Amino acid sequence: MSTVSGSENPQSIADSIRMSGAEAVLHSLYNLGITDVFGLPGGALLPFYDALATTELDLRHILVRHEQGAGHAAEGYAAASGKVGVCIATSGPGATNLVTAVADAYMDSVPMIAITGQVFSHLMGTDAFQEADIIGITMPISKHSFLVKTAAEVPKALAAAYHLATSGRPGPVVVDITKDAQIEEFDFVWTPNVDLAGYRPGTKPNSKQITAAAELIAEAERPVLYAGGGVGRAGASAELKALAELTGAPVVTTLMARGVFPDSHPQMLGMPGMHGTVPAVLALQEADLLIAIGTRFDDRVTGKAADFAPLAKVIHADIDPAEISKIRFADVPIVGDAKEVISDLIGAVSIQKRNGQGRSLDAWWSRLNELRETYPRGYQPTSDGLIAPQKVIERLAELSGPEAVFATGVGQHQMWAAQFLNHERPNAFLNSGGAGTMGYSVPAAMGAKVAQPDRVVWAIDGDGCFQMTNQELVTCVTNNIPIKVAIINNSSLGMVRQWQTMFYDGRYSHTELNTGHDTIRVPDFVKLAEAYSCHAIRVEHEDEIDDAIKTALAINDRPVVIDFVVSADAMVWPMVPQGVSNSEVQYAREASPEWEEE
Repeated sequence: MSTVSGSENPQSIADSIRMSGAEAVLHSLYNLGITDVFGLPGGALLPFYDALATTELDLRHILVRHEQGAGHAAEGYAAASGKVGVCIATSGPGATNLVTAVADAYMDSVPMIAITGQVFSHLMGTDAFQEADIIGITMPISKHSFLVKTAAEVPKALAAAYHLATSGRPGPVVVDITKDAQIEEFDFVWTPNVDLAGYRPGTKPNSKQITAAAELIAEAERPVLYAGGGVGRAGASAELKALAELTGAPVVTTLMARGVFPDSHPQMLGMPGMHGTVPAVLALQEADLLIAIGTRFDDRVTGKAADFAPLAKVIHADIDPAEISKIRFADVPIVGDAKEVISDLIGAVSIQKRNGQGRSLDAWWSRLNELRETYPRGYQPTSDGLIAPQKVIERLAELSGPEAVFATGVGQHQMWAAQFLNHERPNAFLNSGGAGTMGYSVPAAMGAKVAQPDRVVWAIDGDGCFQMTNQELVTCVTNNIPIKVAIINNSSLGMVRQWQTMFYDGRYSHTELNTGHDTIRVPDFVKLAEAYSCHAIRVEHEDEIDDAIKTALAINDRPVVIDFVVSADAMVWPMVPQGVSNSEVQYAREASPEWEEE
């Protein structure tokens, strides 16, 4: 049995107090330490919103313009702070509008509670107005879904939801509350002891497996530390750095782990996978040992799984036993929290070091340094005179500094951000990894800014992604959430267009967003942002980039939107085409006599 409390100053109600189920939702959230929620009212939630207007608790509700925005804002809040994000929506279409964000949080292990209203319990199953079986819809894409039909169930359901969202492998939990449960009164007592039958997530790794892993590390001549998002969720960045320096092994960090190991560290090789650095990709291919921690061997990393790291033995540590050996057989499987796993590995490897065990990695580093020298980070200059998008990302990083938070949409701009931002700390790079959700960036940045109000928060978005959720700029304006938005505007769905260029003979079927409007901008993002009462800037020339970013950084009383007009022909390199071995990674420098290197 565990006691659930997420707050620094939880309020405990020792004696029962008569209240409605709707009021109980508020008191339960407050007692769990929730301070901010994102939501949009509707008929099935009227009792809750009435309680919100009359109950005096330190709980900030932020009214969004679309429920998907509430979900992504809760994700951004959680990802930037490590706390639980909370989103709220009414029944039927309100709840189904949350589904994308719930699925996104599930794929990326984001701790989130989604509270939905439901029709009266006696109307369920009758196709009542705005009825949807959100429990059935979300069961496959959430950690768990609760249906609450009585007021007395509210405190236990929310305490259990918090426990599930934050323990073991984090994830989203849905709590669906009928309207009559919100109206009904009962004697509220906060007893947040949670005991869920069959739910016992293990966090402490098996000592025999740790010893076996340490032995493989001592025998390895070409090891690679392969860190995934689970390292960040576990708050294990410091431990990862200590293990890397102890072993001397190179480190690669997946898209979801960017920042858990600093890019500036000499042992860092970068991001592996489809658009990873060549040294990171080939290091995995040539390794004789993968020390995989908090990662799930996603297809975007492995390429053709049968040909991935063909020479390597595998140590695979993850808090979710279902992930181990799911894609790649683990020679040493370890179930446990990444922080505890790494800490125990440090102890075991330290003993071996003291006993003189371990092989020299000099030859391995000689090879890796050769790869670094041969395949440096860089990009091709544009051929149409427009700005290189990579240049924009570089300047955003340099001028904003490592303490800023960046949330991206999905596509080319996401990959350029992964490649060209300077990732120096965890919880600073937020994006949709597993689900690949366009529209994530603006609301996620909004949520991150609420969680981290003293940090600079940028949404780096493509023009396609931006058009999906930009209405949340209204939410930012009306709630004094001064995010900054950099639109990487190439007038196309860039990543799909890149694939059409490479694999479909340049047939740009429905990927050009401004077709037929060569003389006007549809939409004009500057005018759109100004209509939202944001400060808006358009940048069309490279020499304007720095001034625009500096202006944005100086404005903190409202959101700022910069429309960076970039080349549609810019491509994301390196690239491993889908379905082939990572050994076939393509690097574009040979295709251009000019190559901008750092």
